[in-house]
Amino acid sequence: MSKFAKFLIGLVLGAIIALGGVNWIQAQVAPMPSGKSVMVRWPSRSFKSAVNELGKMGVVRNPQVFAQYVKFNGDAKPVAEGTYEFKPGQTVEQIIASMNKPISQMVRIPEGWWIKRVAKRLADKQVCTEEEYIELANKPEEFKDVVKFKLPQGSLEGYLYPDTYELPPMLGARAVIERQLKAFESKVVKSFGEEGLNRAVIVGSMVELEAALDKERPMVAGVIENRTKKGMRLEIDATVLYALGEWKVLGPGVVRTVKSPYNTYLNAGLPPGPIGSPSKVSIEAALKPDTHNYLFYVAKPDRSHYFTPSYADHLAAIKKARGEWKAAEANK
Repeated sequence: MSKFAKFLIGLVLGAIIALGGVNWIQAQVAPMPSGKSVMVRWPSRSFKSAVNELGKMGVVRNPQVFAQYVKFNGDAKPVAEGTYEFKPGQTVEQIIASMNKPISQMVRIPEGWWIKRVAKRLADKQVCTEEEYIELANKPEEFKDVVKFKLPQGSLEGYLYPDTYELPPMLGARAVIERQLKAFESKVVKSFGEEGLNRAVIVGSMVELEAALDKERPMVAGVIENRTKKGMRLEIDATVLYALGEWKVLGPGVVRTVKSPYNTYLNAGLPPGPIGSPSKVSIEAALKPDTHNYLFYVAKPDRSHYFTPSYADHLAAIKKARGEWKAAEANK
């Protein structure tokens, strides 16, 4: 629509108001029939262009009259970038309120979660689709200019920092990944540098899922180092779950049936890559493991572990821990 045409509409609207045609105007800005809520993500844009889209969405009855009416009342303001929710049937005042309040949504991405698990949570929160996040997370080259540290090849697994982020619906996977990589750079790279970082992320991803208590993370990292140096298999259940691509309780004997280079029951040494996104404390533990002679550990009900240097001691620790677990269950 030309500027002259818009001027004429404003002129006509002013004339109608002056002549008392209030009823006609009220009819043009009256609420649309009720309907389902709709969301839209906008970059920064003019008030009029936003109103035109609302007309196409069935939220506004007559976009031209609506825009002029709101402008006449002094409420026409540019729309900030964000995700907005509207519902057919809203009044003028309610629509204006919605246009001035983009959706705010905090999303928790837990420590230790791998790309596929995070993708599902993002999809549940309507931030992006699972497919979009997984596809982009496996294209590190797409983000080489986002951060200054060297990204891994093939996948960003382990480098998508776990934290609580402001992630409104419809934000898109690219924006999520950019925020995670910048957080990793800020919290990890700037603290520890890049030397030995790739290995530390792999070890840290296992430490994250094995140790519930921060004080034990360096001890678990020390066990991983000791077993690796001796050529022992790490035998970490979380690596099997990563190979399976799902988080669940493993049945008896399942750990030795999953054929994957990530299965540390079948393969000696470290897995070929991280099995999730470790926290800063787990990466630090991997970079600075405790020096000790422990080769085994078993979990206790209080989330701590018994650490032992020999298999015989490990069996004794398992027996003791089972008794504690049984007592804990009985106390429930």
